[in-house]
Amino acid sequence: FMKRINSIDFVRGLVMVIMALDHTRDWLHVSSLTQSPTDLATTTPLVFFTRWVTYFCAPIFVFLAGTSAYLSAKKENDLASARRFLWRRGLWLVVLEFTLVNFAIWFDPKFRTFLFQVIAAIGFSFIVLAFLLKLSSKAIGIIGAIIIFGHDLLPLLLLGNNSPLRLALSPLFALTPYQFSPQLTLVIAYPLIPWLGILLVGFAAGQLFERSESERKSAFLKLGLAALALFTLLRFINVYGDPARWSAQRSSLFTVLSFFNVSKYPPSLLFTLMTLGVMFLLLALAENLKTGFSEMLTVYGKVPLFYYLLHLYLLHLLMFVMVFWQGYHWSDLEFGFNFGRPKTGSGVGLGAIYLIWLGAVAALYPLCKWYGSYKASHRENNWLRYL
Repeated sequence: FMKRINSIDFVRGLVMVIMALDHTRDWLHVSSLTQSPTDLATTTPLVFFTRWVTYFCAPIFVFLAGTSAYLSAKKENDLASARRFLWRRGLWLVVLEFTLVNFAIWFDPKFRTFLFQVIAAIGFSFIVLAFLLKLSSKAIGIIGAIIIFGHDLLPLLLLGNNSPLRLALSPLFALTPYQFSPQLTLVIAYPLIPWLGILLVGFAAGQLFERSESERKSAFLKLGLAALALFTLLRFINVYGDPARWSAQRSSLFTVLSFFNVSKYPPSLLFTLMTLGVMFLLLALAENLKTGFSEMLTVYGKVPLFYYLLHLYLLHLLMFVMVFWQGYHWSDLEFGFNFGRPKTGSGVGLGAIYLIWLGAVAALYPLCKWYGSYKASHRENNWLRYL
C-alpha cells in the first residue's frame, strides 16, 4: 500500500513543483501581463514551453485527487462515512478557494475579483462524487469517460451564442466571466463538468492500485501509450477534440508548437489525452523508482494543499519584492487583474524566472517535510485530513 501511495505522491509532487513555475511566470515575468505565452504570433519557443509544460499540472492534480478519494473510501470501508468526508472536504475546498486562495492570487482586501479555479473545481467534484458513491467504480469511470470524450460536442449542439440554454450551461462547460458590478467580478476559469469527468475517471482508476506491481506498471504503460496514440491520431485529423485547430506556421518548429497548442479553458479531449497520457507513463516509471530526486518530490506530493497555499503566498510576496526593488512605489501598484503590479515596466526575464522558481520551491521543502512528518505522527487529529 505504501509503495502505491508513494508512486502517486511522486507524480503529484512533480506536477506541484512544475505548477510553481507557471505562477512565477504569471506574477514576475516581464511580458506576462501583456502577452499570451501560447500566442504563436508573439511568443518564443522557450516562453511557449514554459507555459505548455505546466498544462500537465491541473489535470494530473485533479485525476489523482479522484484516485486518492477512491483509496480513502476503500480504507474507510463505510459508505456513509466516505460520503460524509467527501462532501465536507469538498465544501471546505470551495471555502478555501474563495478566501485564502483568491486573496493569495489578487492580494485585494476588497475581494473585487473571485476566480473559480482548480481548488473549487475539485471541491465541487468531491461533492458530486459523494452523491455518486453508491454506484460501482466502473459506472463512475464510464460517466467520467463520457464527459471527457463528449463535452467538446456541446458547443456544436448549442447553436446560437445567446440562446437561453447556452447561457445557462456555459458556467458548467466553458470559461465564463460574470461582471456583477464595477466592483465585483466572478470568473469561472475551471468549469465544473469537464474537470468532474477527469476526477471521476481518476476515482475509477483507483482500482488499478489494488493490482500487483507488475500488473499496475503494465496497465499504466498501455494506458499512457494508448492515450498519446489517440491524441496524435485525432490531432492529425484536426476535426474533433479541440476547438483550436493546428495549422502550418512560419517555421517547422512553430508548426510543431501549433500541433501541441491545445485548449485548457475548458480542458479539451485532446488536452486531457495528452496530459493524462504522460501521467500514466510517469506512474509506470514511478512504480520502482528510488532516487534522491524522487524522494524529494514525494515530500511535496504528500502535502499538496499545504504546499499549494504556501507557494501562492510566497511567490506573490516575491512579486512585491521585485516591484519595489525595481524602484516602484505603493502608489504605482494596480490591483485586480494586475495582481498589484504597476501597469507597465515591471518584471524580469525568463532566466530569472527559472532561478526564482527553483529558489521558492527549495525554500518550501523544509516546511513541507516538517508538515508531512507532523501529519504522519498525528493521525489521531482528523482535521489534518482537510489540509
